[in-house]
Amino acid sequence: MEQFFATAPRGLEPLLADELTRLGAQGARAVPGGVAFSGDWRTCYRVNLWSRIASRVLWRVAGFAYRDEMDLYEAARAVNWLDHFSVENDFRVSVAAQKSPLKSLDFATLRIKDAVCDRFRDALGSRPDVDRARPDVRVHAFLEAARGALYLDTSGEPLFKRGWRSGGGEAPLRENLAAGIVRLSGWKFDEPLLDPMCGAGTILVEAAAMARGRAPGAKRGFGFEKLRVFDSALWQKLKNEKQEPKSDAPLQLFGSDNDPRALNDARRNLAAAGVERWIKLDRADVLERAAPAPAGVIIANPPYGERLGSKQALAEFYPKLGAALKRKYAGWRCHFFTADQRMPTLMRLQPSRRLPLFNGALECRLFEFVIVAGSNRR
Repeated sequence: MEQFFATAPRGLEPLLADELTRLGAQGARAVPGGVAFSGDWRTCYRVNLWSRIASRVLWRVAGFAYRDEMDLYEAARAVNWLDHFSVENDFRVSVAAQKSPLKSLDFATLRIKDAVCDRFRDALGSRPDVDRARPDVRVHAFLEAARGALYLDTSGEPLFKRGWRSGGGEAPLRENLAAGIVRLSGWKFDEPLLDPMCGAGTILVEAAAMARGRAPGAKRGFGFEKLRVFDSALWQKLKNEKQEPKSDAPLQLFGSDNDPRALNDARRNLAAAGVERWIKLDRADVLERAAPAPAGVIIANPPYGERLGSKQALAEFYPKLGAALKRKYAGWRCHFFTADQRMPTLMRLQPSRRLPLFNGALECRLFEFVIVAGSNRR
């Protein structure tokens, strides 16, 4: 059994642990920033292909005690990197630390890079090249106060890069965070789902892919394909397997936005992801559009001060949004992901849930409002 660590957006770790267990991971343990687990290479491939929540899957290749940069160099040089990848593969090193005594993470990164290169040069007389932009192999180090660990990245590009996005929009929501929000909403596949501020369509794509059992990694490559341990026959077999049950119920997915450029991005993304047939897009203002069904689920990532618009403009917008929801969406469960903590107060609605999540380093909340006509007022 190999040891792995799957990173994830902060706040989604318990959701990821449950997902990894369903995918065959053993001993999945959520910690801040991700989930540690064990498994064979079949499990690693499956997690990369099917995880909707993980950002990366890292393979642990060494653990060590250290006090200074020389200890770090010796620990990295002790790993037989030639067993893991070829000298023809270019690579890069990334270092993250928590309470590390080292003064410079850049210098720590350089020492690990030197150790990897020296190990190759000693054995072969040549060394692999470094490519910081699109390397074949990514080496990750995580340093705590007195101990560290070295990992090889089995994902390559982050897993939220599904391979279908064609337009970025002004501030796209990362796909794995969108998938986590959809799951946290409790949306059932036979319920109507509306994103009335859909932007580039990320939430709708992720919802449709879940409902239809589409593997999120089906349209992309992975870092493990560059490693010596790679088993191409096993990988081909896994890609042909259906690991998730899909819903055959008719999907009722709706999206709208008042920005025609955002809608064009959304249409391109839906087509690239192969889900456009299940999603109805319209140009509409969120304050004016009617509910597409008597009851359902709204999931949206509205603009907020750090992203779009001024705080004063939002202070004027939120009361109108709250009034529109009470007027048009009685019977709906509404989920809004935002960094603006003023939102419930300004909407004059009492949230039934407020879940802390992070969009990168930005602390956000997922607010749930159960809309009942004439109630839920503060």
